[in-house]
Amino acid sequence: MKRLNILIWHIHGSYLNALSRIEHDWWTPVKPGRPEGYGGRGAAYDLPPRLREVPAERVRNLDLDLIIYQTPKNLLEDGPDILSAEQLALPSIYLEHNVPRPHAVDTRHPAADRDLLLVHVTQFNRLMWDNGPAPTMTVEHSVAIDPNVNYDGALPAGITVVNSMQKRPRITGWDLFQQARECVPLQAVGMGTEEFGGLGDVPYRELHRTVARYRFLFSPIRYTSLPLAVIEAMTIGMPVVALATAELPTVIDDGRTGFLSCDAEELIDRMRWLLADEALAQRMGAAAKEAARERFGLDRFARNWNAAFERAIELRRAPRPLDRPLAMVGAR
Repeated sequence: MKRLNILIWHIHGSYLNALSRIEHDWWTPVKPGRPEGYGGRGAAYDLPPRLREVPAERVRNLDLDLIIYQTPKNLLEDGPDILSAEQLALPSIYLEHNVPRPHAVDTRHPAADRDLLLVHVTQFNRLMWDNGPAPTMTVEHSVAIDPNVNYDGALPAGITVVNSMQKRPRITGWDLFQQARECVPLQAVGMGTEEFGGLGDVPYRELHRTVARYRFLFSPIRYTSLPLAVIEAMTIGMPVVALATAELPTVIDDGRTGFLSCDAEELIDRMRWLLADEALAQRMGAAAKEAARERFGLDRFARNWNAAFERAIELRRAPRPLDRPLAMVGAR
């Protein structure tokens, strides 16, 4: 397909780090003070040069081909505020990163009745949201990590990568993290973790080298989209211990690439196995790396996203009746 000019707000830095590596021209708006969504390239990421900042007041002057919204604020406030009438009529995508809230199955998506393509990052999310008549696709995650970073696992401790987990305690499994930490050596990294002895917010370019030293990644999150930290760990060849909820049962092969359970005590026992048997952790990490390469590679990610761009453009050129079958792109 032709090279597109695409506008996207900076909402999830690690996702944007992967998405902007697809060969199009990417524009992200900035405002003084860098408020939410207008942080530009940011300082923590080594984003590719094809992602360029543009002052929000100059967005109207851009010759854009496609708009990507990622939050209700993007859709309802930011777009009308900085886009021209012509740009608002361009092919558009709403990229939904999250599971539905407050209700798991009865929450109507804010873009359900909009004239755009709704893209989910997991099949679980697509299933659980009430998408209404919106045409939908699933484009599974990928991550852009320095290929020279590889799992070491020599440090006999686990690590959890979650931002501000104590501020979202039930969802992020703050209680489960505390329970596990009482039984096994367990570190934490992410925003706010320094408040309880963790490593704090490590810049993305350094994060994976830090994580790679630990024996396993523990993901205690009860209800979320597929955590990028899990994919990042698998990509560098690290075994994952996690709750068997949401999309994770389709990602982790229990006993082969990591351990899954809804029983916290069982997961703690599996952590002890990994701490006691470094060779086991290395074998599981190698299997996890191969699984991540096949399912979450950047080449597959780019192909699926290009299909989504084509679909969004097709919808705007010749909108299909709302009762026609929905399109879907999967990883398998």
